[in-house]
Amino acid sequence: MKFFEDRDSSAAETKLSKTISPTAHGVIDYSHSAFFFVVGLCCSRSNKRAAAAAFATSGFILAQSLLTDYRLGLKPLIPFKTHGKMDSVFASSSWLMPLIFGFRGTAAAKIFEVNSLAEASVVGMTDWDSERAHEEREAA
Repeated sequence: MKFFEDRDSSAAETKLSKTISPTAHGVIDYSHSAFFFVVGLCCSRSNKRAAAAAFATSGFILAQSLLTDYRLGLKPLIPFKTHGKMDSVFASSSWLMPLIFGFRGTAAAKIFEVNSLAEASVVGMTDWDSERAHEEREAA
């Protein structure tokens, strides 16, 4: 245990630059929702299970975005920091959607697998300071 106590944990961490503001994150969220809606439309004839997963993903992202306390939220019920925690869970579990919905190994499954990495990158680069989100919302 002494080894871990003597180490500076911040030196061992690799941190992404927090370049995505709450407002920019909102734009990404609505674009993300629209993207999965289009994926659902594209898969609706060829892969019903993938379409269902895409529409569920789109709906979840849209609802979360509309209810988040940031500039582009409609009804600020979810604090921005909580939104970030929800995004972290979503990023780490998006790759499971093909398994859960039963379309693993298909071309549509690759979209969900890549989404995990893209979502994790956005989570890592977003400034989750709720005060900043609140200030941006009030300035709007």
